Amino acid sequence: MADVGEVLMSVLSTIRVPKPGDRVHKDECALSFSSPESEGGLYVCMNSFLGFGSQYVDRHHARSGQRAYLHITRTRKAKEDDNNSGSGHPPKKKPTRLAIGIEGGFDVEQEQYEEDVKVVILPDRQEVTSEDLTTMPDVVKERVSLSMAGIMAADSVSHTLQVQQWDGEVRQESKHAADLKQLDNGVKIPPSGWRCEVCDLQENIWMNLTDGKVLCGRRYFDGSGGNNHALLHFQETGYPLAVKLGTITPDGADVYSYDEDDMVLDSKLPEHLAHFGINMMTMEKTERTMTELEIAVNQRVGEWEVIQESGTTLRPLFGPGLTGMKNLGNSCYLNSVMQVLFTVPDFQSKSVPCFFLNAFIHQLGYGLLSGEYSKPALDPGDENGASEPRGDQTGIAPQMFKALVGRGHPEFSTNRQQDAQEFLLHFINMVERNCRSGPNPSEAFRFLVEERIVCQQSQKAKYTQRVDYIVQLPVPMDQATNTEELQEAERRREEGDSSAPTVRAQIPFTACMAALSEPEILTDFWSSAVQAKTTATKTTRFASFPDYLVIQIKKFTFGLDWVPKKLDVSIDVPDTLDLSALCATGQQPGEELLPEVAPPPLMTPDVEVKGILGFHGNDEDDSLYSPLLCQSVSPVLDDSTVSQLCEMGFPLEACRKAVYYTGNTGIDAAMNWIMSHMDDPDFSAPLVLPGCSSGPGTTPTESLSEEHLATIVSMGFSRDQATKALRATSNVLDRAVDWIFSHLDDLESMDVSEGGRSAAESEGREPPPGPRVRDGPGKYELFAFISHMGTSTMCGHYVSHIKKDQQWVIFNDQKVCASEKPPKDLGYLYFYRRVAE
Repeated sequence: MADVGEVLMSVLSTIRVPKPGDRVHKDECALSFSSPESEGGLYVCMNSFLGFGSQYVDRHHARSGQRAYLHITRTRKAKEDDNNSGSGHPPKKKPTRLAIGIEGGFDVEQEQYEEDVKVVILPDRQEVTSEDLTTMPDVVKERVSLSMAGIMAADSVSHTLQVQQWDGEVRQESKHAADLKQLDNGVKIPPSGWRCEVCDLQENIWMNLTDGKVLCGRRYFDGSGGNNHALLHFQETGYPLAVKLGTITPDGADVYSYDEDDMVLDSKLPEHLAHFGINMMTMEKTERTMTELEIAVNQRVGEWEVIQESGTTLRPLFGPGLTGMKNLGNSCYLNSVMQVLFTVPDFQSKSVPCFFLNAFIHQLGYGLLSGEYSKPALDPGDENGASEPRGDQTGIAPQMFKALVGRGHPEFSTNRQQDAQEFLLHFINMVERNCRSGPNPSEAFRFLVEERIVCQQSQKAKYTQRVDYIVQLPVPMDQATNTEELQEAERRREEGDSSAPTVRAQIPFTACMAALSEPEILTDFWSSAVQAKTTATKTTRFASFPDYLVIQIKKFTFGLDWVPKKLDVSIDVPDTLDLSALCATGQQPGEELLPEVAPPPLMTPDVEVKGILGFHGNDEDDSLYSPLLCQSVSPVLDDSTVSQLCEMGFPLEACRKAVYYTGNTGIDAAMNWIMSHMDDPDFSAPLVLPGCSSGPGTTPTESLSEEHLATIVSMGFSRDQATKALRATSNVLDRAVDWIFSHLDDLESMDVSEGGRSAAESEGREPPPGPRVRDGPGKYELFAFISHMGTSTMCGHYVSHIKKDQQWVIFNDQKVCASEKPPKDLGYLYFYRRVAE
């Protein structure tokens, strides 16, 4: 074997020193989920800086000819008690900022490991340590040492993705601080012993900086926290700023602006506190700040007993299909969704057409299903595995997968917590876009919904179909079976009884299904039969039943003040489900359909709309609306409703659309429209009247590209749908494709599926092609559910339970254990599979 120094000299030209901007993959294998903590460690190519697990480094060497690799292995350090200074080390600082990897934030994962680093020369795997380099020629020692140091000092790609400051930390100066009016009412606040002046609560106490009123804070979703008296005081007086008394120190305090609805800075806080006799320099903190409370939520995910089954000793599970996923900083929403999806055979398949997406889906699927990474995370000093295995696994850290699926998205590209349901739909949408030809795993969830609208004046009906992937199940709180207990607990809380128990509303699943299936009353329906607005009923049914059914419990809603809140409910969700009674029937014998006449456009009363001879009508027929008049016709919009929506922070054009498309029917209808269309690509685009061009540079007579039409039709959509998409996006193909996949609901007036029942079929015509759906019996069995803990989808924690071989398994990030008491009544998303008859 050649001398190692000579070998290093021969490959010296291939060894590079990382430069600023070089992407160093030193935390994860490019072809698997191997890491420096994995068996065999990680080999980083000293030329390309790509990382490879021990099973792939030989392949890379054979294909690239590269010989020099930096071999990195990590072993877990023993955890020191934060308060134990006997080791001679200072106590570990607690985080004070909602951030990862920066001063005051959470420590990054590397600090938990001891690292061993050496250079390995392939194919003979000759090893060179830092000590070995000291005896080698200067030219070798300098180049190799600089490369080693550069690789170890560089931020890894995964670290770069992880180190992002979380929302909620950077506070702005309040607009009220500089000129805050303070009343000379003689109020002086003692340095301790504060109580709410209304209910006598002694925790979460806030003082209004205008009049010195001492009142309790907001009530949390579980009934704790306070009784909202400080908020009610603001609503009555308009006094905007309040300080949390228990957080005052010489360095500052928590200040909240009710008017700005955010935590703020008050540069004149010492002066404002002194007005009421409070000397900041002598105050000590007695309560956790709002930042500390939020951090505590992110640190105590193991304390939420019921959903995580932490009241029992859970048996760890290992093997194929039982692989944990590391939390990359609030990525539990992604972990829980992907664990469930890879239980579905369609997503276990390797045949996703898009190569780029397929590579990452295949990599993630192999990581979760192979069992290769489903191994116990050993305690420090236990290399032989002698101790009892814990629930934690080596698991996989899907940094690159998260970066891919979140790329370009304003939310999923961040480290903030997200809604699991929104992420599920986002991922399905990605799969849809990348599987326009060939096998499409999202078809497993796709189904058709039939909406039947009956005009109550003419008794004529209208049938439309739309594609959906999730059933959103309403929660009728008025149907709770424990109303008396709820009322009693509420009464005790209002009286300030701190010992009042937290009572969860018990809602029957049958009541939720009844709320879903019962007819909806439409009070402002424009009937083409009577040519006027009247009352109608809308009934929703399944036009097809998917192979896999997803049900979302609509726990997250808005209060009367449009503040998001979570319903704390328990629902007796069944293990088996029969939806046969909700199967759509289509047009009934003897039933008349509403005429296909569009409603008149909203316009100014003094504009007379006529058809244009030779284009849309003639002298005798002026009933058709001419798009050529679009620029001179202005819709009549309720300015007060538009203004209210704009004051909430929504774009002006979106507000105008909301009022227009809801027919000037009020703020509630317009707000519902906005909440349903916020993700539309053209949400903020200018309002365009029906029949008009949707973009500059187009005219009503402009022809659409036949090539573009053919491309969209080849994806399974009808020519009418392709035409609508191209007209909505100025005849730009890429935008039209994105538009059509994000507006499937807006195409409900068209025939959308060759597998569904439609008006075209009832007339004996062949329906146009559309998105494919699978159909079968509407009988299902529960196989998975995802639960959420926290006050909103933007914070807290997600956990998934999945049935594997008749055994419920809990997937809590890296912990995978046999479930003893799966909390099926507290789920957020439920997953059912069809039962074969």
